[in-house]
Amino acid sequence: MNKLKNSLLVGTTAFIAVMSGTVSANSFEKSYNSINAEQLTEHVQVLSSDKFGGRAPSSEGETLTLNYLTEQFKAIGFKPGNGDSFLQEVPLVSIEASPEMVLSIGGKDYQYKTDMVMGSSRITTLSELKNSDLVFVGYGINAPEYNWNDYEGLDVKGKTVVMLVNDPGYATQNPDLFTGNAMTYYGRWTYKYEEASRQGAEGAIVIHETAPASYGWDVVRNSWSGPQFGFQRDDLNKGRVAVEGWINSEVATELFAKAGLNFEQAKVKAAQGGYNVDMGNLTASVTVKNTIKKSISNNFIATLPGSKKADEHIIYTAHWDHLGTDLSKKGDQIYNGAVDNATGTAALIEVAEAFTKLDKQPDRSITFLAVTAEEQGLLGSKFYAANPVIAPKKTVANINMDALNVNGRSKDVAVYGLGQSELDNYLTKAAKKQNRIISGDPRPASGIYYRSDHFAFASVGIPALYAKGGKQAADAKTAELRKTLDAKLAKCYHGLCDEYSSDWDLSGAVEDMQLFFDIGYVLSNNGQWPQWSKTSEFKR
Repeated sequence: MNKLKNSLLVGTTAFIAVMSGTVSANSFEKSYNSINAEQLTEHVQVLSSDKFGGRAPSSEGETLTLNYLTEQFKAIGFKPGNGDSFLQEVPLVSIEASPEMVLSIGGKDYQYKTDMVMGSSRITTLSELKNSDLVFVGYGINAPEYNWNDYEGLDVKGKTVVMLVNDPGYATQNPDLFTGNAMTYYGRWTYKYEEASRQGAEGAIVIHETAPASYGWDVVRNSWSGPQFGFQRDDLNKGRVAVEGWINSEVATELFAKAGLNFEQAKVKAAQGGYNVDMGNLTASVTVKNTIKKSISNNFIATLPGSKKADEHIIYTAHWDHLGTDLSKKGDQIYNGAVDNATGTAALIEVAEAFTKLDKQPDRSITFLAVTAEEQGLLGSKFYAANPVIAPKKTVANINMDALNVNGRSKDVAVYGLGQSELDNYLTKAAKKQNRIISGDPRPASGIYYRSDHFAFASVGIPALYAKGGKQAADAKTAELRKTLDAKLAKCYHGLCDEYSSDWDLSGAVEDMQLFFDIGYVLSNNGQWPQWSKTSEFKR
């Protein structure tokens, strides 16, 4: 593969203050500029090809993906990261709900994928609701630190709770309510199902609305139908609600009217404080027939051992999986997942190779972790965090790469979770070398800091960074490209059209990967341990 010369090279002194015992400035410069769009493109095209079938966990696509990663990391001289193996087994169970279901409420049957998507996290062939009373529980949140409890004085045992997506800070735009426009974990659908289960509910239904969810109904229909993966558990997940799922906002409006309630007015009340109300005499009935398959998926882990402090690691992550193949569809059936996340997986290889071009190995170890089942609820990274190959106290930092920019260079770097940790300082310095600025989270209402694999590391106390090129186009040509390309990219999120395109401009992805390489290089040699900010919930 021929290297592309990088036009972003600036003076040596702008790159790095050479520290005693580290590599030469010329070596760093060479490694930095070895990251290029040509090789990144080749890796993305392979990983997102039809041959890989959408890279579903426990599929032939997984085998092909892991073999490809093993081949690439061996070729550049990395060692197995899990003892003598590049793999960490992740025991999964696939639960696929039959599409032959209806949700019956108020004398009407609502249709699968069109009106609702229902399923179950219980590991059983049959889950159902039988005339389960409906209760609207606002945002479905119990957060003592915010003095908020939508379940206050309520017994929901045997009942089905209906709730809004996101959290009240978004609805009110009040900066003093939760975290204002920025979603907290309480706004995530995962939390809402978890809390409903803790409260003893029989069913849990989230109302989809595009703006607060930050994605359209197509994402719900595509992402939460078909095989859904979870962990194999001895209790068969009996602690979860029997049925969990989504209804669209049109259905919600109709149901509230049947219950003698006004949906818009109920949303206003729900944002004012802990709120719940019975939905008249409405009951829900649905039968979910599941096909259960247990399997073993794998995280991939490779390490470049440090020369002085080999037991201390900087970990780069990306998820290798996507949504696989849907045989029920006519025509194109493969969710190729080119942007999400063949780009991030390919970036692991590119950044790793840059470290091997240094004239001296870093003091600390550099580890690359490609995790499984991110699309199923961050399962691979959650499993790793619960069963770490490298002890958290020996993990200096996590740098996550998920869905790299393919729409050209940006003047700014968007940091999801800006202000969480001192890693922001390292990023700011690296961005300054590229004459770029830090712009912060462009979509705070989406809660993206809680939606990718860095979250699992943050949850166990490891400072974690997730950033990418921002909204400010670097030049007029890039701004013009984005006018047409960005709309296509948004439409293809979790869609069949997320495929590699010659329309892409990967120069911005190259800049971002160089940032991440720079940060990892500095951390691998300076002996410092980045800290959480005093205001971060992860510091606790």
